[in-house]
Amino acid sequence: MQSMKVLTGKFIFSITLLLANMTYSQTYKIVDTGQKSYFNNNTEITKPEEGNTFFGQDAQYYGYQPSYTDNEDGTITDNVTGLMWQQSFDHNGDGKINYDDKLTYNEILSMVENGVRFAGYDDWRLPTIKEQYSLILFTGRDISGYQGTNTDNLIPFIDKEVFAYDYGDTDAGERLIDMQCASTNVYVSQDVEKLVIGVNFADGRIKGYGTKMMAQDKAFNYLLVRGNTSYGINQFVDNEDGTITDNATGLMWMKDDNGEGVIWKDALDYAEGNEYAAYSDWRLPNVKELQSIVDYSRSPSTSNSAAIDPLFNCTKITNEAGQDDYPWYWSGTTHANMIVGHEGGWGAYLSFGRCMGNMQMPGQTTKSWIDVHGAGAQRSDPKAGDPTEYADGHGPQGDAIRIYNYVRLVRDIDSHTEVIINYDSYDYSSKSLKNHPNPFNSSTMINFSVSESFYTSLKVYNSAGICVSTLIDQMLLVGVYNIEWNGSNLPNGVYYYTLKSGSYIETQHMILVK
Repeated sequence: MQSMKVLTGKFIFSITLLLANMTYSQTYKIVDTGQKSYFNNNTEITKPEEGNTFFGQDAQYYGYQPSYTDNEDGTITDNVTGLMWQQSFDHNGDGKINYDDKLTYNEILSMVENGVRFAGYDDWRLPTIKEQYSLILFTGRDISGYQGTNTDNLIPFIDKEVFAYDYGDTDAGERLIDMQCASTNVYVSQDVEKLVIGVNFADGRIKGYGTKMMAQDKAFNYLLVRGNTSYGINQFVDNEDGTITDNATGLMWMKDDNGEGVIWKDALDYAEGNEYAAYSDWRLPNVKELQSIVDYSRSPSTSNSAAIDPLFNCTKITNEAGQDDYPWYWSGTTHANMIVGHEGGWGAYLSFGRCMGNMQMPGQTTKSWIDVHGAGAQRSDPKAGDPTEYADGHGPQGDAIRIYNYVRLVRDIDSHTEVIINYDSYDYSSKSLKNHPNPFNSSTMINFSVSESFYTSLKVYNSAGICVSTLIDQMLLVGVYNIEWNGSNLPNGVYYYTLKSGSYIETQHMILVK
């Protein structure tokens, strides 16, 4: 472990970080939800202070912020995940994004299997649900129930400044909400017909979608991806203290859930100040962090378990159909919608058990509760209220509404100690990358500053251009940084260190002489 001081404003934060000597490699960095607004049970509010109601929600924690590079060849590189994406949903290249760009699921699979060459690359693949979900942003507004056709003021759950996106093709008889994007994942349940698990960037949800609609093959949209084939693969370690570390994401989880259903506010209260396994920085996960631990190869009907690695424990419940099942879990993310005065009324959750709906199936004369959306679905429930008001379900598929959902807490592996007050002020308007002493005989201090909170990396290279040390690879707060690099195990020579912070890049050299 290395110690690093962060000088920010009038305060000095003493921070201990796992840096150059990391024992894990974050191959599965979770892009932040992008949510910057704060909500109560109904509306947007000012930032809650620690100890107050609604403190600890998504917007109060700053993860790997979305960062993209337009490669100007029809592709986008996600600078956090290392994945490269097709930029546009206009697959036929006619300048419009509409129904003609969609394919049936079998057509998509066949196209990829036969090989797709695009922008000079021939290793494109259909994304997994975890790869696909990395693109979702909860700055969007759910359009469920929207009756208009004008999309000018709609906000999708994907960055439309980066990706060429549009809503469903109403001229072809679709609804605006019909932008279901296919992934490679198919629901493994034995109780329902084939469901393709996909993300809908119009309503901000993960659901299982049938491959048939009105006796016809359903058409899906899609974006192909390439690169970082380790993305979405967890590396769980049981710490034997009631916690589980995922070395792929850099997150630590509680092995057990809270054991009971609670409303959203109480889920936040349960998380804040919770002390467990000698840690006191537990929090309610955001919805993308929570989705990262779903195991889509498991389900109640196939593995007789929740859709999660067996290392975790999930409380058993009885669902709406009277079946043994597993809970839905709150996230700290608000699933904002377009209803003025009630835009913050729904909280996002992940279903680790069946995702139920009350529907009348073909050949039946009455409705019955069935697994409509599948374990691993991400939906939303009202943050407060009486669930009996939804006893018959909600919406066209009779979605079960529970309101009282379960909680599983998370913390970051890297954490900082208490704040030490210092009333000196610092000018960190420029990066000023330098090291001292230089030359040096074993170790040197590298100094730089960060003027905005950016995803930042600091790496050391030898004269052949080979990276010999990764000192920083994470989000950094605004501040002035001073970090030691020890080269005692390396040969004499000239070494180069490169700082990348947002779009800023700077390289300096140093001389090791022993």
